[in-house]
Amino acid sequence: MVSRLQLPSDDSVDLVVTHSNIKSFSAQVRFSLQTTVESAKEKLWKKCGTSVDSMRLELYDDAGSKVCDLNDNPRPLGFYSPQNGYRLHIIDPDPSSVSSGGWLDDTSLVEKYKISEEAYNKLDRNFRKFKEKMISQNPPSSESKLSGSYMEDLCANIKVGDRCEVEPGGKRGFVKFVGRAEALGPGFWVGIQYDEPLGKHDGMVKGIRYFQCLPQHGAILRPDKVKVGDYPERDPFDEEEI
Repeated sequence: MVSRLQLPSDDSVDLVVTHSNIKSFSAQVRFSLQTTVESAKEKLWKKCGTSVDSMRLELYDDAGSKVCDLNDNPRPLGFYSPQNGYRLHIIDPDPSSVSSGGWLDDTSLVEKYKISEEAYNKLDRNFRKFKEKMISQNPPSSESKLSGSYMEDLCANIKVGDRCEVEPGGKRGFVKFVGRAEALGPGFWVGIQYDEPLGKHDGMVKGIRYFQCLPQHGAILRPDKVKVGDYPERDPFDEEEI
């Protein structure tokens, strides 16, 4: 029998992370097996807002059966023998948590600023006037003349689940969507879930759901901006000066 303390040779594992208070939250996160439970909580805090002190973690296998509670902060994750595809479930019992109340799931619960049509039109500057000005100065581009298979060949080696890097900027994440997105323009597009909140949405664009990810973690780009390969999640602490 192999002891839990014997870590596998591969020093990292990809886990699906879910949250007790955010039903729409589902993110694929790579962890080092050497990292401690407490360090994992600190990493997850940045992604979901649940404080390290309040956070409880449960590990489930790929069949949905609970494996164990990760309740020993100093222990490395490898002690609990997680495998690729296992689910790490965050439980946040804090009633004052940013994730409580359901408003991160249901934006209708968030109070919104409203302005009447008349008052909006009286503004010296507004988006509608800006848009009309831009259209008059910049006639529609040739985007509408592109074929339905535009850049399809560049998607041949890109598949959902691939790690990737986006240029410019070197932002990293997972491929979550590959295909046509008529609302964005003719041809093929690639949807990305960034590791950090560097995106513009949660996978929904112009009222159409292309994939699911955390708010501000999603982006949809042309495939020529996406490189797939071994692009591990960056650890911001690795670049700190000593």
